[in-house]
Amino acid sequence: MLVKVLAAAIQGINATLVTIEVNALRGIKFYLVGLPDNAVKESQQRINSALNHNGLRFPSKQIIVNMAPADIKKEGSAYDLPIAIGILAADEVIKSDKLDQYLIMGELGLDGKLMPIKGALPITLKARDLGYKGIILPDSNAAEAAVVNGIEVLGANNLIQVIKYLNNELEIPPNTVDIEKDFYSKQSDFPFDFSEVRGQESVKRAFEVAAAGGHNLIMVGPPGSGKSMMAKRLPSILPPLTLQESLETTKIHSVSGMMPDSTSLITQRPFRSPHHTVSSVALCGGGANPKPGEISLAHNGVLFLDELPEFSRDVLEVMRQPLEDRKICVARASYKVEYPAGVMFVASMNPCPCGYYNHPSRPCTCSPGQVQRYLNRISGPLLDRIDLQIEIVPVPFEDISNTKPGETSAEIRKRVIAARKIQEKRYKNQEGIYCNAQMTPKLITEYAALDETSLAMLKTAMNRLNLSARAYDRILKVARTIADLDNSENIQFQHIAEAIGYRNLDRENWGT
Repeated sequence: MLVKVLAAAIQGINATLVTIEVNALRGIKFYLVGLPDNAVKESQQRINSALNHNGLRFPSKQIIVNMAPADIKKEGSAYDLPIAIGILAADEVIKSDKLDQYLIMGELGLDGKLMPIKGALPITLKARDLGYKGIILPDSNAAEAAVVNGIEVLGANNLIQVIKYLNNELEIPPNTVDIEKDFYSKQSDFPFDFSEVRGQESVKRAFEVAAAGGHNLIMVGPPGSGKSMMAKRLPSILPPLTLQESLETTKIHSVSGMMPDSTSLITQRPFRSPHHTVSSVALCGGGANPKPGEISLAHNGVLFLDELPEFSRDVLEVMRQPLEDRKICVARASYKVEYPAGVMFVASMNPCPCGYYNHPSRPCTCSPGQVQRYLNRISGPLLDRIDLQIEIVPVPFEDISNTKPGETSAEIRKRVIAARKIQEKRYKNQEGIYCNAQMTPKLITEYAALDETSLAMLKTAMNRLNLSARAYDRILKVARTIADLDNSENIQFQHIAEAIGYRNLDRENWGT
């Protein structure tokens, strides 16, 4: 008997329909075709054990399983359940009248228990888009899949439950998720707050400007000055995720297998901080079984690279295109996938190998050549994509010992959200432009025009500070954000002055 069971394969962060065709004929052999990897081929042993453990038997017939389309590589153990259901239906143990209504995925344990799978959310979205009635998957993935409206999500604990449901012997209630409770109620629950930061008021202001305009930022300062501490608190002042952004972020974490059990949505902007030993593949994605990298896992959030010069040159140069295009295309001989990479890039570094160049009280032991070589590890093209360059000095004892709490993240976030709303209205007709950091040269000319006084000041600063030409557009973008924070329609003299102050680490001034 020939039966068909519907499943799915993950490509990038999206799903593709896979039809599992099972034919039971006279004979004793088992054939699995359709470009399966080793994990899929091993499903026969898991299925056999699961059936025997639950009082069923593997058919004493020739079983041919074809996974169509055959030119797409099938990876992982999530095909155990649909293959098992197909085999039992071909052996007429399961009625096949429901199989064309549901997409089925799940990994089988040796005792028939259903184990969680990767990519439950994109698979469910695909099932809904194709018009299927529902999806059957492990119960531990049901909360994640249930955020998709317009489709039944049936979570099962074991193989027997699925068999009885398909034979109309058991009802499995569809899972539902309260989006209001699971999403909106958790958007302001942060482990870190800017009120815990002592001193560094100018740096806090720079973080506020960066958050308000979506600007990339780099901090240069000695050890212990608070660089990592403030970077970890950046998500607490960023605007909350929209539901669409949450779905995008959840899809990426879902296909990476990084969703916590029984979690329905990623409710806060991601903060990723890979170690400096990270490889270029781990950062950008790919591999033998392609997965999103750290850049994509930070999509709609913050990618923080601590001690930037310690990262290998190849790893840093990989970031140049994703930071500009907000996506990354991974092409290999056997596949080509595209991952989103809309991140806010934040970096920190010491000013020299010993860490104390320009320190107010501790002497630097590095020669000028060593300082310059250390700073030259950061290439000009990468630095070109960083709008705010901040020099941090150690916190004075008076500020460290001050027990009075500083301004909270919630207060800063209100101003950031107000500025983002101005930008949202400004760019509502500009596709793919959501904040000032993404302005094109045409938009800069239109929305960042300067009066004569401000233009003269910018010209003077460019000449006196020996700023590079690439700094010009960055200054105008940052000035536009500062004006938005002041609710000013036009960029004024003080906005340009503050924006210029955030370029005091432009390469030609470093180490001099």
